[in-house]
Amino acid sequence: MSDTPAKKKNPAFWVPTLYFSEGLPFVATATVSVLMYKSLGLKDSEIAFFTTLIMWPWTLKPLWSPFLEMFKTKKYFVVATEFIGGVAFGLLALSLPIEGFVKYSLVMFFIIAFNSATHDIAADGVFINALTPREQAKYVGWQGAFYNIAKIISQGALVYIAGVLELKIGVVEAWMIVMGLFGFILVTMSIYHFKILPSGGAASNVKNVKEAFQTFVTVVKTFFAKKYILWGIAFIILFRTAEGQLTKIVPLFMRAERSAGGLGLLTSDIGIAYGVFGSAAFVIGSIFGGYFVAKKGLKTSIFFLAVMFNIPDAVYAYLAYTTPESFTVICTAITLEWFGYGFGFVGVILFMMQQIAPGKYKMAHYAFATAVMNLGFMLPSMVSGYISDYLGYKHFFIWVMFATIPSFLVAWFVPFKEVDMEETELVKT
Repeated sequence: MSDTPAKKKNPAFWVPTLYFSEGLPFVATATVSVLMYKSLGLKDSEIAFFTTLIMWPWTLKPLWSPFLEMFKTKKYFVVATEFIGGVAFGLLALSLPIEGFVKYSLVMFFIIAFNSATHDIAADGVFINALTPREQAKYVGWQGAFYNIAKIISQGALVYIAGVLELKIGVVEAWMIVMGLFGFILVTMSIYHFKILPSGGAASNVKNVKEAFQTFVTVVKTFFAKKYILWGIAFIILFRTAEGQLTKIVPLFMRAERSAGGLGLLTSDIGIAYGVFGSAAFVIGSIFGGYFVAKKGLKTSIFFLAVMFNIPDAVYAYLAYTTPESFTVICTAITLEWFGYGFGFVGVILFMMQQIAPGKYKMAHYAFATAVMNLGFMLPSMVSGYISDYLGYKHFFIWVMFATIPSFLVAWFVPFKEVDMEETELVKT
């Protein structure tokens, strides 16, 4: 895959689509699957547990990231995994009408997750290697914005389509069509990126499995040898502790009947409220947050980012205690929370890029950092259904507010290293 034409392209031509393609399968696995299984009749605790369990590849991806250094270019893996992901979504769609669909669909989701985690490694490698730290700060807002435009498409448009089709042609058929659409979009992105994406660097001098394993050991050792690394790990784990619990329960809370303490929304209603208004607010918040950090600097901004990220979570406690009838009120509350979520989320992304990733193994260390972050997100998600079942929605969202406290503490105390904002490691192919 030649990089010559793509080198002339402004990052605006490929950063948005690259992270849209990264976000789509993640959102489908982490959130849209929750709504699908809710419509198909599974219990909340089962949904929260299983749909978190299949997300392990995003935490384990450092285990195979060195092997990506043995072959081709970062671009090659981006294009290949997008195509494979599209095919996998098609097979997932075909599994839904089969008896025992739960186990078959979960297997397909796991394959999609593994494939998508591999895509993340390569995509982040392209972003980090092709842009200077100053450019990263400029485009991280767009990165986050288009990652979450994937949420607008998946949680908004596609969930809305699923909700409408559920009423017209049936639940199973509706979700077969929607999962097929996920596949079609990914295949289309693979074709576009084949033409437009920079290479992100050719294969390194890793020649075989033994060297890949040795490289992995070296990556791990050098990762833990970094200055302030324990503080860094604490930061990327604790920053998202509350969010990890909200992510699984909010769509279930919206679908649950009012008699059970929920909002009683239809699937199509959630497609509008959670997918359109919420995700659009995230996009706007991400862009504002990126430019805010580019102007103020990450060290100066980090505590404010934590405030913006966590305080708006209170809107769900408000919704749980008031259960408003007004759809406008619901959408307004969600919009406020997601704007803060988008604004604050750029903090943890830039922290990993600028405080943890820099060095000889930049791509691998960034993959390692995102894996640790996903673990901090995933473990609270896995048990959130049981906590919610035990406490009820009202008390659960109060509990989440207390769970934000570690994020404030670690943002206040985390130390920073100096960063050369003009540094670049552009690679030749």
